[in-house]
Amino acid sequence: MKILLVSATPFEIEPALLHFNISKDAGNINNSSIHILITGVGMTATAFSLGTELASKNYDLAINAGIAGAFDRSLKTGDVVSVGLDCFAELGAEDGENFLSIDELGFGKASIKPEIAFTHPGISTLKKVRSITVNKVHGNDESIYTISERLNPQTETMEGAAFFYACNKTNLPCLQLRAISNYVEQRNRDNWNIPIAIKNLNNTLIEILTNI
Repeated sequence: MKILLVSATPFEIEPALLHFNISKDAGNINNSSIHILITGVGMTATAFSLGTELASKNYDLAINAGIAGAFDRSLKTGDVVSVGLDCFAELGAEDGENFLSIDELGFGKASIKPEIAFTHPGISTLKKVRSITVNKVHGNDESIYTISERLNPQTETMEGAAFFYACNKTNLPCLQLRAISNYVEQRNRDNWNIPIAIKNLNNTLIEILTNI
């Protein structure tokens, strides 16, 4: 199997790469070849990087691994989740105090899920969540309330929906793994726990890749 492992930053997947002794570009695990794509942060960087990669190379599976913020307070810091539905949360237009989604404007769909989902025993126990993808992470009580009322998301990232979009356009089976590093609230780095999120994310990633 030829697998594309996608992450916005190298540090989010570094423990797994060290575990398998994979270089920054590619390596092998059992009978699978693993190719690494570090996209950079945000939808634009992710879409460009994946578009370039998938235009010239074929893969059997793409895995997007990274950290996320949680709206859902039942999720604990360090929890690893599988994103089942993502959304381009800001794709649309303002109409006074109201927001019109791209769906309402008649130009497409904001919500997106894998058209070819990947199943594996290592993810069967993970909670499947609804996520949103944003250019500006939420850190204001009013905007958090507004987006929660409109979309009821459980997590947010800056890349996930773009990852699903690229995979769907190329009929590539895909999986988005996220570990909760913080809650979506007024920005307070003292409440974040990135180390435990990265540790748990990579433990899950190692289990999946070992038994794929």
